[in-house]
Amino acid sequence: MHDPTTVPALLDELGWRGLLYDHTDRLADALAAGPVTGYCGFDPTADSLHVGSLIPIMGLLHLQRAGHRPVILVGGGTGLIGDPSGKSSERPLQSREQITANGAALRAQLERFLDFTGPNAALVRDNAQWLAPLVLVDFLRDVGKHFSVNVMLAKDSVKSRLDAGISFTEFAYMLLQAYDFLELHRRDGVTVQIGGSDQWGNITAGIELIRRAKGAEANGLVLPLVTTASGTKFGKTESGAVWLDPARTSPYQFYQFWINTDDRDVGRYLRYFTLFSREVITGLDAETSAHPERRDAQQRLALDVTARVHGEDAARTAAEVSTILFAGGDPRTLTSHALGVLAAEIPCAEVPHAESFDTIDLFVAARVAPSKGAIRRLLEQGGLSVNGRKLAATDRAIARSEALPAGYFLLRKGARDYALARITDA
Repeated sequence: MHDPTTVPALLDELGWRGLLYDHTDRLADALAAGPVTGYCGFDPTADSLHVGSLIPIMGLLHLQRAGHRPVILVGGGTGLIGDPSGKSSERPLQSREQITANGAALRAQLERFLDFTGPNAALVRDNAQWLAPLVLVDFLRDVGKHFSVNVMLAKDSVKSRLDAGISFTEFAYMLLQAYDFLELHRRDGVTVQIGGSDQWGNITAGIELIRRAKGAEANGLVLPLVTTASGTKFGKTESGAVWLDPARTSPYQFYQFWINTDDRDVGRYLRYFTLFSREVITGLDAETSAHPERRDAQQRLALDVTARVHGEDAARTAAEVSTILFAGGDPRTLTSHALGVLAAEIPCAEVPHAESFDTIDLFVAARVAPSKGAIRRLLEQGGLSVNGRKLAATDRAIARSEALPAGYFLLRKGARDYALARITDA
């Protein structure tokens, strides 16, 4: 019998990180008895995950680090319907072809986080494999008989939609997710499901189905939904959602999302989204309290999460570019690659090759100000810089030799208004 005073490694780790929202009563005993196999599902309703998906991903990562086997379930079948949990209205249905393409993209993203070698190597499954061939009559007879409509109506994901209306399609989602749990139990010995706190009803439905259909015990573990201290929705910026796909959200923009974390949130996010130790995070908490202006915790958070999602090179480049734009770094330290990354984020104009460039024409070409007259006044007032060098009123020409790698000039108006000009045939 498991000693209740001994907390299994997984629950202890999730607990101090604030990631343990709730779990079934017998989960601790199951974890203490030996390695378990646990899964989390991701429906491919878009061709990329977003930063909100990182919480359940980190849940699987901690599961594996505690010696258990993680299973990623890509919802190629359930994605055709859509989970009503947390949704205020019916979402538009997508084609099978789109769901298949989305699923392949999600799988590639998810595979970056887990270890697919060793004794507890991660597995990837797609529920289209068993949901697509289902015969409706057989499904209703073998699975539907185990579900009470009254109980389903009491689930939060359904109850919250009753006034606005919920289709039978979305109402049936709970049965399909429960069936996923049963199938993964049969195929891979899965006995634990992980999800966000809004998934509790779906998870407990699967636990009950396994008990009724197989006479076996299963458990659930739910993680918190992320909130921000300011009350804004986590993972949203003025330009929209923050995606893991670099084509949707560039590594630089991704880094900026984390570097801009509120001081009130950064300690919590370090616990949620990094693998830093308690000692390191406690130290960063103290640093934030003593010297919030340094933003050391935000820098560590941004660099770590960006490296995990986009790779160390992309994270390092994003940090270099960020330092130049916002922390007074020296532009002459930038590589041609970093300048190319920067060119995708700020205005960039091309100028024909010359040995010397008229200062006003250079700034006009980059559209730093609306007219030559405005540029001239800024120059006379000391409001312009090139490559970090503040220009004097007499600096009417910029030599080609001053260009940064790949023929770039970094132009600045005032404190934070940047643009690039690039010599076309450099």
